[in-house]
Amino acid sequence: MKCASVVKVAAAVAAVAGIVGCTDLKPLQAQVDDLKAQLAKTTSDVSSAKSAADSANSAAQSAGQAASGAQSTANQALAAAHASQSCCDATNEKIDRMFKRSVSK
Repeated sequence: MKCASVVKVAAAVAAVAGIVGCTDLKPLQAQVDDLKAQLAKTTSDVSSAKSAADSANSAAQSAGQAASGAQSTANQALAAAHASQSCCDATNEKIDRMFKRSVSK
């Protein structure tokens, strides 16, 4: 009796294994292949985005340096304008004094 039960269990296991073995794995493989393709595309997109971000960062740094140079030049021009205005004011004051002296004489 014991031998018959073992044979029945072995037959049941063989039947289950046969049913599972007959399961078609092609749809699962297709899904795995699709996921691999999506992963490759995403990896490529991330790489492109990183490259674009690095390029934008480099351009921003260059623009910052150019802006800093322009600000320095503007500051120099402002200082020169103030100096010129001071000189002009001094010259006008001298001229005014000359006219006042000539009128008072």
